[in-house]
Amino acid sequence: MQKYFLAIVPEGRFQEQVTQLKLEIRDLFEAKYALKSPAHITLKMPFVYNEAKEARLIEKLGDFLVNYVPLALEVKGVSTFGDRVIFLGVEAGQDLYEFQEALKAYCKKELNLIDELSDRNFHPHMTVAFKDIKKPRFQNILHYVKTRDLACKFTISHLVLLKRIDGRWETHKKLHFM
Repeated sequence: MQKYFLAIVPEGRFQEQVTQLKLEIRDLFEAKYALKSPAHITLKMPFVYNEAKEARLIEKLGDFLVNYVPLALEVKGVSTFGDRVIFLGVEAGQDLYEFQEALKAYCKKELNLIDELSDRNFHPHMTVAFKDIKKPRFQNILHYVKTRDLACKFTISHLVLLKRIDGRWETHKKLHFM
């Protein structure tokens, strides 16, 4: 059995900028947990799947994506979930919410994946620091992230299947919209 999740993973310069921000947070504030995955927007929370049937998983996800066209979104602004998570905000049209809802339902019906609470409360965002933030440093990290003013508009033409390898989430397979 192996752990996977589904996400939007921006490429190119913006991915590099967000990764650089995470590295700076690690170096300045000793919060490194967000570096265990590429910058991403989670669409389907981590799940366990039989690695021997991975080809079937990829095929079924490809079947789902046949019905979708690229979606536009914008990453801008900084916000928090309480005092434990700092993230870049994501502005998207209703089409992203409908896509995630359909993906969640498809994964439950066709792949027998559990419908996680976070799947049901979809709030698109891109985490830059969490889990190992020391409370006294939270406000300093938040201020630092806000001063960076990272933003990007892009079109999503694929989603990514990430796989947990040696304690890190690695981009495993790009699954293109048709």
